[in-house]
Amino acid sequence: MPLIVILVECGLELIPSSIREHPAVKRNISTKNYSSQLLDNALHHSAMKNLKNRLKRGRPDILHLCLLNALGSSLNLSGNLKLFFHTNKNRIFEVNPNIRIAKNFNRFKGLMAKLLIDNHIRLDGTYLISPISKHLNEVINEFDNPIALMFSRKGKQISSYQELFKPDPSINYIIVVGGFQKSSYSKEIFKLSDNIISISKNSLNSWIVVNKLISIYEIIHGIL
Repeated sequence: MPLIVILVECGLELIPSSIREHPAVKRNISTKNYSSQLLDNALHHSAMKNLKNRLKRGRPDILHLCLLNALGSSLNLSGNLKLFFHTNKNRIFEVNPNIRIAKNFNRFKGLMAKLLIDNHIRLDGTYLISPISKHLNEVINEFDNPIALMFSRKGKQISSYQELFKPDPSINYIIVVGGFQKSSYSKEIFKLSDNIISISKNSLNSWIVVNKLISIYEIIHGIL
């Protein structure tokens, strides 16, 4: 019955070596400060101009807000959420539902930089964020009776939220939401599901989509 949330192509990466000598990067970067090593469009906008696919990069704030919404939900607190995120560098991580993500953005950036460097976050022998050495389609298919739903403005717009989930605990619903600002899913991501859905006439931020979908799932399953 748990809802499986996969945030894909998140704009999360260390500052590429190709721009580390740019003044906008050198101004802030420090080997002693983890948070300064994370690519951040707000700080490195001028340095990112020539980066390939730059519109989908350097946005750790999107992942931050998505994680805060998901982990703070009644669904997660009731033990009915499984959460993964996938980066634009094709790294996949599973998030321990008991992790306390820092609300302070700079502290969050430091945690994410440490994650990318060490490939995990562990406390007292327990993995709080652990690496997954599989492809996304393998992550989806390891669940019994999975139904993968991908959310995009390009998808078929629903007429009612009741269309999204059936109150059947035997179904493992997997929702795929983009963790980037602009552009669209890559061709590889679009291959994950034929069920491409739009939940609004408007373009919604990723964390709003995550919040809405979790709330709908909670209502259908009576989780308060």
